[in-house]
Amino acid sequence: MSKYQLIALDMDGTLLNSKKEISRESIRMIKKAADAGKYVVLNTGRGPSELRDYADLIPELRYMNCTSGALIYDWKERKTIYSNPLSVEMIRQIMDIAKEEDTMLQFLSLESFVQKDRWEKMDQYHMGIYKDMFRIVAKKPEDIYKFYDTAPFPMEKLNIHHTSAEARARTEKRIRDNGLDVSMVYSEIASLEISAKGVDKGIGLKKLCEYLGISIENVIAVGDADNDLGALRSVGLAIAMGNAKENIKREADVVVADCDHEGCAEAIEKYLL
Repeated sequence: MSKYQLIALDMDGTLLNSKKEISRESIRMIKKAADAGKYVVLNTGRGPSELRDYADLIPELRYMNCTSGALIYDWKERKTIYSNPLSVEMIRQIMDIAKEEDTMLQFLSLESFVQKDRWEKMDQYHMGIYKDMFRIVAKKPEDIYKFYDTAPFPMEKLNIHHTSAEARARTEKRIRDNGLDVSMVYSEIASLEISAKGVDKGIGLKKLCEYLGISIENVIAVGDADNDLGALRSVGLAIAMGNAKENIKREADVVVADCDHEGCAEAIEKYLL
């Protein structure tokens, strides 16, 4: 039996295939791992509301390292284990900067929020593949700025989806030039994920390991993109998907098959079990 006790799986481009589905073989291996007393954890930039269907489909996916490490959630108990949100003041400053470009803001905490007219044209922000999911899981105020001004709240992550990678780079520069001390990661084609200073998936995994009484050296992380780097650099075994970016593969100890050819099932069977 492997020394590893927990495997943390990124979602998009990793556990989910290109159709945004979990394969039957991955489900089978997750259940097999749970039967063997191992933990299989979702390690994702998504929030809990965006993971509901997957958690209901696979009850063994109890723990979630959500919003890129800012929120650790116990789906079975419906409770927050750890949270490190952005402050209201910081969010307001970032929102003002986001107005400089044509953007779709997304608030992520226990719930997800996007402005209704932006959701209707998500393709414009290179997020069209998620439109059906957002239709179901996201709350859609008519004006997200007025909505937030009326009832502001701290949140674990603020995503700014842009019309181009160049626009994203301009927003990132404005945030840095304004001296806002936050964590920023590129995702998708033109999205900027913003979290509190020091937040990444690796920090979230460490907090979960403390809670579960597991050494981070006995953890495997599997991912494909830049927002997985914190996790890959923190754990005992770093695994890149076959479809991962080249810099992610260079960081990894092992490369498995891609997300359309059972890479996660391979990682569980070969290295966790």
